[in-house]
Amino acid sequence: MTVHLLMSAGRGPQECAWALAHLLRRLEGDAARRGLATHRVETVAGDRPGTYRSVLVRISGAGAGEFADAWTGTLCWQAPSPYRASTGRKNWYVISEPCEVDAPRTAFAEADVEIVPCRTGGPGGQHRNKASTAVRATHRPTGMVVVVDTERQFSLNRRIALQLLRQRIEQGDDVAERAVTTARWRVHDQLVRGNPTRVERPTPSR
Repeated sequence: MTVHLLMSAGRGPQECAWALAHLLRRLEGDAARRGLATHRVETVAGDRPGTYRSVLVRISGAGAGEFADAWTGTLCWQAPSPYRASTGRKNWYVISEPCEVDAPRTAFAEADVEIVPCRTGGPGGQHRNKASTAVRATHRPTGMVVVVDTERQFSLNRRIALQLLRQRIEQGDDVAERAVTTARWRVHDQLVRGNPTRVERPTPSR
Protein backbone atom coordinates (compact mmCIF):
# COMPACT_ATOMS: atom_id res chain seq x y z
CA MET A 1 0.00 0.00 0.00
CA THR A 2 1.18 3.53 -0.75
CA VAL A 3 0.03 6.80 0.83
CA HIS A 4 1.16 10.36 0.19
CA LEU A 5 1.28 12.92 2.98
CA LEU A 6 1.68 16.63 2.35
CA MET A 7 3.34 18.33 5.31
CA SER A 8 3.22 22.13 5.30
CA ALA A 9 4.37 24.96 7.52
CA GLY A 10 1.51 26.98 6.07
CA ARG A 11 1.94 30.71 6.50
CA GLY A 12 3.63 30.32 9.86
CA PRO A 13 6.93 31.92 10.91
CA GLN A 14 10.35 30.50 10.06
CA GLU A 15 10.23 28.34 13.20
CA CYS A 16 7.38 26.35 11.60
CA ALA A 17 9.63 25.48 8.66
CA TRP A 18 12.28 24.44 11.19
CA ALA A 19 9.68 22.38 13.06
CA LEU A 20 8.60 20.70 9.82
CA ALA A 21 12.17 19.49 9.21
CA HIS A 22 12.28 17.93 12.70
CA LEU A 23 8.82 16.38 12.36
CA LEU A 24 9.72 14.97 8.95
CA ARG A 25 12.81 13.23 10.35
CA ARG A 26 10.77 11.94 13.27
CA LEU A 27 8.14 10.56 10.88
CA GLU A 28 10.80 8.90 8.72
CA GLY A 29 12.43 7.29 11.76
CA ASP A 30 9.08 6.08 13.05
CA ALA A 31 8.24 4.61 9.62
CA ALA A 32 11.60 2.80 9.38
CA ARG A 33 11.07 1.16 12.77
CA ARG A 34 7.74 -0.16 11.49
CA GLY A 35 9.26 -1.56 8.31
CA LEU A 36 7.78 1.13 6.08
CA ALA A 37 9.62 2.90 3.26
CA THR A 38 9.48 6.68 2.85
CA HIS A 39 10.51 8.92 -0.01
CA ARG A 40 10.54 12.72 -0.24
CA VAL A 41 8.72 13.21 -3.54
CA GLU A 42 8.79 17.00 -3.49
CA THR A 43 10.30 19.56 -1.12
CA VAL A 44 10.06 23.35 -0.85
CA ALA A 45 12.93 24.79 1.14
CA GLY A 46 12.46 27.33 3.89
CA ASP A 47 14.40 30.56 4.32
CA ARG A 48 16.88 28.94 6.72
CA PRO A 49 19.25 26.11 5.76
CA GLY A 50 17.82 22.66 6.48
CA THR A 51 14.22 23.88 6.86
CA TYR A 52 11.15 23.20 4.72
CA ARG A 53 8.02 25.15 3.88
CA SER A 54 6.44 21.95 2.60
CA VAL A 55 7.29 18.33 1.87
CA LEU A 56 5.37 15.69 -0.04
CA VAL A 57 6.36 12.31 1.37
CA ARG A 58 5.43 8.88 0.01
CA ILE A 59 4.92 6.08 2.55
CA SER A 60 4.91 2.51 1.28
CA GLY A 61 4.41 -0.89 2.87
CA ALA A 62 1.95 -2.94 4.85
CA GLY A 63 0.04 -0.72 7.26
CA ALA A 64 0.99 2.51 5.49
CA GLY A 65 -2.58 3.78 5.74
CA GLU A 66 -2.82 3.32 9.50
CA PHE A 67 0.62 4.86 9.94
CA ALA A 68 -0.35 7.89 7.86
CA ASP A 69 -3.51 8.33 9.96
CA ALA A 70 -1.34 8.66 13.06
CA TRP A 71 0.59 11.48 11.38
CA THR A 72 -2.43 13.30 9.95
CA GLY A 73 -3.76 16.62 11.22
CA THR A 74 -2.10 19.45 13.10
CA LEU A 75 1.33 18.39 14.33
CA CYS A 76 3.24 20.28 17.02
CA TRP A 77 6.99 20.47 17.53
CA GLN A 78 7.53 21.60 21.12
CA ALA A 79 10.88 23.31 21.61
CA PRO A 80 12.32 26.82 22.09
CA SER A 81 12.95 28.88 18.96
CA PRO A 82 16.52 28.54 17.68
CA TYR A 83 16.24 31.95 16.02
CA ARG A 84 14.60 34.23 18.60
CA ALA A 85 15.83 33.78 22.15
CA SER A 86 13.47 36.51 23.35
CA THR A 87 10.27 34.70 22.43
CA GLY A 88 8.69 32.52 25.05
CA ARG A 89 6.74 30.50 22.52
CA LYS A 90 7.62 26.80 22.33
CA ASN A 91 4.82 25.33 20.22
CA TRP A 92 5.33 25.35 16.44
CA TYR A 93 2.60 23.89 14.24
CA VAL A 94 2.60 22.00 10.96
CA ILE A 95 -0.31 20.63 8.94
CA SER A 96 -0.09 17.08 7.57
CA GLU A 97 -2.77 15.73 5.23
CA PRO A 98 -3.09 12.75 2.87
CA CYS A 99 -3.37 13.83 -0.75
CA GLU A 100 -3.65 12.55 -4.27
CA VAL A 101 -0.56 13.04 -6.38
CA ASP A 102 -1.85 12.25 -9.88
CA ALA A 103 -5.34 11.86 -11.21
CA PRO A 104 -5.68 8.52 -13.04
CA ARG A 105 -5.64 8.85 -16.82
CA THR A 106 -8.42 7.19 -18.80
CA ALA A 107 -7.11 4.64 -21.27
CA PHE A 108 -8.77 5.03 -24.66
CA ALA A 109 -9.27 2.01 -26.92
CA GLU A 110 -11.57 1.74 -29.90
CA ALA A 111 -12.72 -1.63 -28.59
CA ASP A 112 -14.36 0.22 -25.69
CA VAL A 113 -16.46 2.36 -28.04
CA GLU A 114 -19.89 1.24 -29.22
CA ILE A 115 -20.63 2.59 -32.70
CA VAL A 116 -24.26 2.72 -33.81
CA PRO A 117 -25.46 4.04 -37.21
CA CYS A 118 -28.33 6.48 -36.91
CA ARG A 119 -30.32 9.08 -38.79
CA THR A 120 -30.49 12.72 -37.81
CA GLY A 121 -32.79 15.49 -38.92
CA GLY A 122 -32.03 19.10 -39.66
CA PRO A 123 -30.26 20.78 -42.59
CA GLY A 124 -28.07 18.76 -44.90
CA GLY A 125 -30.29 17.53 -47.67
CA GLN A 126 -32.47 14.51 -48.23
CA HIS A 127 -29.54 12.09 -48.57
CA ARG A 128 -28.52 12.59 -44.96
CA ASN A 129 -32.05 12.02 -43.68
CA LYS A 130 -32.73 8.91 -45.75
CA ALA A 131 -29.46 7.05 -45.19
CA SER A 132 -28.07 6.00 -41.77
CA THR A 133 -24.75 7.76 -42.27
CA ALA A 134 -24.69 9.49 -38.88
CA VAL A 135 -22.83 7.91 -36.00
CA ARG A 136 -23.67 7.61 -32.32
CA ALA A 137 -20.50 6.64 -30.43
CA THR A 138 -20.55 5.66 -26.75
CA HIS A 139 -17.41 5.19 -24.66
CA ARG A 140 -18.53 2.39 -22.36
CA PRO A 141 -16.08 2.94 -19.44
CA THR A 142 -17.09 6.60 -18.99
CA GLY A 143 -20.57 6.67 -20.54
CA MET A 144 -19.55 9.62 -22.74
CA VAL A 145 -21.60 9.90 -25.94
CA VAL A 146 -21.10 11.87 -29.17
CA VAL A 147 -23.28 12.03 -32.29
CA VAL A 148 -21.67 13.02 -35.60
CA ASP A 149 -23.52 13.67 -38.86
CA THR A 150 -21.29 16.27 -40.51
CA GLU A 151 -20.22 13.98 -43.38
CA ARG A 152 -22.25 11.97 -45.88
CA GLN A 153 -20.09 8.88 -45.44
CA PHE A 154 -20.52 6.67 -42.40
CA SER A 155 -16.79 5.89 -42.23
CA LEU A 156 -15.87 9.58 -42.06
CA ASN A 157 -18.43 10.27 -39.35
CA ARG A 158 -17.12 7.26 -37.43
CA ARG A 159 -13.55 8.57 -37.60
CA ILE A 160 -14.63 12.02 -36.42
CA ALA A 161 -16.67 10.52 -33.57
CA LEU A 162 -13.68 8.56 -32.30
CA GLN A 163 -11.48 11.66 -32.46
CA LEU A 164 -14.07 13.70 -30.54
CA LEU A 165 -14.39 11.05 -27.85
CA ARG A 166 -10.64 10.82 -27.42
CA GLN A 167 -10.32 14.62 -27.16
CA ARG A 168 -13.14 14.98 -24.64
CA ILE A 169 -11.79 12.17 -22.47
CA GLU A 170 -8.33 13.77 -22.48
CA GLN A 171 -9.88 17.14 -21.59
CA GLY A 172 -11.77 15.53 -18.71
CA ASP A 173 -8.56 13.96 -17.44
CA ASP A 174 -6.81 17.34 -17.63
CA VAL A 175 -9.57 18.95 -15.57
CA ALA A 176 -9.32 16.18 -12.96
CA GLU A 177 -5.54 16.58 -12.76
CA ARG A 178 -5.85 20.34 -12.20
CA ALA A 179 -8.38 19.68 -9.44
CA VAL A 180 -5.92 17.34 -7.69
CA THR A 181 -3.18 19.99 -7.86
CA THR A 182 -5.54 22.66 -6.52
CA ALA A 183 -6.60 20.43 -3.63
CA ARG A 184 -2.95 19.88 -2.69
CA TRP A 185 -2.22 23.59 -2.53
CA ARG A 186 -5.29 24.23 -0.39
CA VAL A 187 -3.65 22.17 2.35
CA HIS A 188 -1.20 25.03 2.93
CA ASP A 189 -4.06 27.24 4.14
CA GLN A 190 -5.68 24.64 6.41
CA LEU A 191 -3.23 24.87 9.29
CA VAL A 192 -5.02 25.29 12.62
CA ARG A 193 -2.82 26.29 15.54
CA GLY A 194 -3.72 24.65 18.82
CA ASN A 195 -5.36 21.31 19.61
CA PRO A 196 -2.68 19.27 17.80
CA THR A 197 -3.33 15.66 16.94
CA ARG A 198 0.30 14.84 17.73
CA VAL A 199 3.01 16.52 19.82
CA GLU A 200 6.70 15.72 19.33
CA ARG A 201 9.67 17.00 21.33
CA PRO A 202 13.45 16.80 20.95
CA THR A 203 15.00 13.67 22.36
CA PRO A 204 16.52 14.52 25.79
CA SER A 205 20.31 14.55 25.83
CA ARG A 206 21.94 11.85 27.91
